[in-house]
Amino acid sequence: MMRRIALLACLLLSFPFAAEALELTGEMEQGGLVIGRAEPGAKVSLDGMMLDVDESGTFAMGFDRDHGEGATLNIVYPDGRTETRALAIAKRDWQIQRVEGVPQKYVTPPPDAMAAIARGTKLKTEARKTRANGAWFTEDFIWPVTGPISGVFGSQRYYNGEPRRPHYGVDVAAKTGTPIVAPASGLVTLADMDMYFEGGLVFLDHGQGVTTLIMHMSRIDVQAGDFVKQGEVIGAVGGTGRATGPHLHWGMYWRGAYLDPQPLAGPMPENGGAAGGN
Repeated sequence: MMRRIALLACLLLSFPFAAEALELTGEMEQGGLVIGRAEPGAKVSLDGMMLDVDESGTFAMGFDRDHGEGATLNIVYPDGRTETRALAIAKRDWQIQRVEGVPQKYVTPPPDAMAAIARGTKLKTEARKTRANGAWFTEDFIWPVTGPISGVFGSQRYYNGEPRRPHYGVDVAAKTGTPIVAPASGLVTLADMDMYFEGGLVFLDHGQGVTTLIMHMSRIDVQAGDFVKQGEVIGAVGGTGRATGPHLHWGMYWRGAYLDPQPLAGPMPENGGAAGGN
C-alpha cells in the first residue's frame, strides 16, 4: 500500500497540472507589458504572431495604447498539448495635454527639415528590427531620473493648439545635465544626438524587443552595440529636439506596440511628484 502511494506521488510530481504550466504577470491593459512563463520548449503566439520564448520558457508581450478589448494567446507544449487563453485587455481613459511655446518648425516642419526627418526615421526603423537575446525585462525597472512627472503616457497632445499624435511615454522634469541611468539592463541599438524631433535619442533593448526610448538628451555616453547594466549612466537630461524645457522623456515599445513605463517603475521615489506640462 505504501509503495502504491509513493508511486502515485512520483507520477503527480512528474506531470504538473496544466494550470501550473503557464504563468502571466503584468498589467493586462492598454499600454501594459505582460511577462509570461511557460514550460521550456513551448511555442507561444499572440493573435497569430509567434513570440520569442527563451530556453527557460520566459516570454514578453505588450498591448498598444489603442489595443482592442481582447486578445488570444495560444500555447503548444513540448508534449503536444495545446492551450488557448482569451485575454481581456482593460481600456484606459486618456488625458488631454496642451503644450504651448513649441518652436513652430517642430509643429509644422518646413521643407528643408524633411531630409533630417527621413534620416531619423530610417535609423529608428533599422534599430527596431533588432530583438536582443535576453530577458532583462524581467528585472524590476527603476526610474532613469527622479523628479516631478510632467507628462503621462497616452495623453492626446496639442502643440500650439494643433492636435498631434498621442504622447507615448512619461516625462520627468529635471535640470539639464542630470545623469540618466538605465532603467533595466539591455543592449543599446541606437544612440544619436541629432534626431529632428527627439534630439539626443537612445534605444535600449531589454530583450525580445522590449525597448526603452530616452529622448531630448543633452549628452549620450553610450553607443550602439554597448551592453549596459541597470543603474549605469547612459547620458544626461536635456531639452533637445521638440521640447519646451529640459526633461526626461522615457518611452517604451514592444514589436510595434507602445507601452507605459510608469507602472513598471512604480511610485516616484523621494523627490517625485506631479508638475505642469512639458
